[in-house]
Amino acid sequence: MGKSIPQYLGQLDICKSVVSLATGAGAIYLLYKAIKAGIKCKPPLCSNSPICIARLAVERERHRRDSGELRRLLNSLERKQDEYAKSMILHSITRCVYLLEAEASACTTDDIVLVGYMLDDRDSSVKTQALNTLKAFSGIRKFRLKIQEHAIKVLELISTIWDVELHVAGLRLLNNLPLPDYVHPQLRRVMPALMEILQSDNILAQVQAIRLLSYLAQKNDLLYDILNCQVHSNFLSLFQPTQPGSLLYEVLVFAERLSEGRNAPHYRAVKWHYNEQSLHESLFGAETRLADRLLALVIHPEEDVQIQACKVIVSLQYPQDLRARSSTCQSSHSYFKNTE
Repeated sequence: MGKSIPQYLGQLDICKSVVSLATGAGAIYLLYKAIKAGIKCKPPLCSNSPICIARLAVERERHRRDSGELRRLLNSLERKQDEYAKSMILHSITRCVYLLEAEASACTTDDIVLVGYMLDDRDSSVKTQALNTLKAFSGIRKFRLKIQEHAIKVLELISTIWDVELHVAGLRLLNNLPLPDYVHPQLRRVMPALMEILQSDNILAQVQAIRLLSYLAQKNDLLYDILNCQVHSNFLSLFQPTQPGSLLYEVLVFAERLSEGRNAPHYRAVKWHYNEQSLHESLFGAETRLADRLLALVIHPEEDVQIQACKVIVSLQYPQDLRARSSTCQSSHSYFKNTE
């Protein structure tokens, strides 16, 4: 039968005098004392640090007890703290919201307002952690409407602060919320910033930006603003097969939705004018090389990228009956021949 550590320590006590007589007894005895002291040593009582509070809360949640630690963290956020402390507290609140479902659901809209105040903090890291906390709370249905009220502020932060972590946090939050129509004017104003993030060199930010743009491309009153947004001359490099598959897939979804939108009867009923460096000209203009990019992606090693590339081809070839033909890329050759 196995023995517990205290039982072994007891045996060590009995043998201590014998061991001390052996060669090198002093060193062995000191080693014994160190091991025994290390095992018997109790950690200090948990402090009020945010990390310690979160650990206690998770342990109590495992035993289905209301720890009250999420409430303690929120209360501590109300007190005057330095930027580092606020950032750590918000980080711990975020963890607790994800891990302690019952306690998170028991929070109130006043707590959402409190976290929202942190978006006005002067420190960028505090803003980022507040965005992450709001994202965590947005998974609880009753808080979504209250969190939506911060959408305009979030868009302002994304468009005025060039910080990758803040961009990722803000865009993740926006992608987890239904955006009401009253936000659309602000969305028009920040469209160039969203397009710049899409063309940056950070994959996480790019993926989140393209997901938001794909969602907005389905809004009739925003489609032209997206298509007429100015892009870099190398925008089609986003369609290169060497790009990460996760980004390629999202870019292709975006292209499909733009193609569908511009070919919708109500959109074609208006004669639109685009600037020469617009997204529309880059993707659908007379000089576009999109055809070459799509052909290369049809044989991409990732199947979801292949399928999505075919969907874009079909949307360009058969705009009127896209849904009926979206399962095949047959007969797409004529489109590419004409484009080339």
